[in-house]
Amino acid sequence: MTAAQWLPAWDRETGDARVRALFSEAFAGPEPDGAWSAPGRVNIIGEHTDYNGGLCLPIALPHRTYVALRRRDDDVVRLASAQAEGLWESSLADVRPGAVEGWGAYVAGVAWALREAGHTVGGFDAVVDSCVPFGASLSSSAALECAVAVALDEVFGLGLGGDAAGRRVLVDACRRAENDIAGAPTGGLDQSASMLCAPGQAVELDFAPGVAPEDFVKPVPFDLAAAGLSLLVIDSRAPHQLVDGQYAARRQACERAAGLLGVATLHDVPAAGLDAALDALGGHEDSDLLRRRVRHVVTEIARTADFVEVVRQSLGADGVPDEAAVARAGALMNASHDSLRDDYEVTVRETDLAVDASRAAGAIGARMTGGGFGGSTIALVRADQVHAVAEHVAKAFADAGLTAPAFLEAPPSGAAA
Repeated sequence: MTAAQWLPAWDRETGDARVRALFSEAFAGPEPDGAWSAPGRVNIIGEHTDYNGGLCLPIALPHRTYVALRRRDDDVVRLASAQAEGLWESSLADVRPGAVEGWGAYVAGVAWALREAGHTVGGFDAVVDSCVPFGASLSSSAALECAVAVALDEVFGLGLGGDAAGRRVLVDACRRAENDIAGAPTGGLDQSASMLCAPGQAVELDFAPGVAPEDFVKPVPFDLAAAGLSLLVIDSRAPHQLVDGQYAARRQACERAAGLLGVATLHDVPAAGLDAALDALGGHEDSDLLRRRVRHVVTEIARTADFVEVVRQSLGADGVPDEAAVARAGALMNASHDSLRDDYEVTVRETDLAVDASRAAGAIGARMTGGGFGGSTIALVRADQVHAVAEHVAKAFADAGLTAPAFLEAPPSGAAA
């Protein structure tokens, strides 16, 4: 039997000690002002819906990115990372769209975005260490941005991290850093999950234009362990990139379709009106492609709303799961992946194999997670079947001659802190 490779999360004390030790090695002078961390995320369902004004349902991973940071009295930013060689350095005066490159753009971009929003932020020295798998569609970049954001919030006394409204300001700064400085056109789901999730819960995020702040984030109980369930994350080891043009092309197709349909976003196309919308796209250039993109988005928003209702019903007061509801949740996950594969065309051989092998091994439901074009999949499984499913997937990859996948368990965890 092929042995599955597991990726454990660090506990907070370990992550804190690692990043403080690295700071002492990288920079002379005083100790850092503190250490902060933020989680990667898994999106349970609701893929490519955020930038279309729809619903998403993420949880925070126990895997976190840690930052030790020391405030400076000038505009210089100096960065070191356990995952990268050398020192990254820039002045905040030089940070602007198209002007900086490398991983430091995600860090300096947060400071730039906070300044653009009117907050007083200066230079800093910082080091980074992380157990969030890189390039696995688990939001390693958002974890980095959000850890930096809560650090800057504290050391520069911005007062934003203590409530949901302030944290949404930090979310927006992190999103702008990724969009405008790093050049990745994400929609805000990843940063929202990293900054707003809570242990034992998923969060329903509503990206509809004009949604009231109090309605943007709604907690959804998601205590899988109490129901005898587990969420298995499978890093397919197929590299995941959001800056290679494919993600942007999907977004542009959705914006074009919305324009042709005369709506602000595809959120405004109701599931009941999908057939009429698909008919209206006939005759336009690339009409078949646009129809498939629209069909995925509209049905995925509906699936996410259904999933949230199912999850709210799936546990009784005594913690005994409603088996029909659990099966329905799995079916919605399966339908989501099939739509992402066939209509949105963002899966790859490795993620399709991981999903197929998970289902064959008894997973209740399985789907890709994240932007696609590589990265990770998730499988909802019985808690006592986690390792059996992982071993089956590992064997399927070995039989196919593919790079061995890696596995982690994903109990819903805490936000940036």
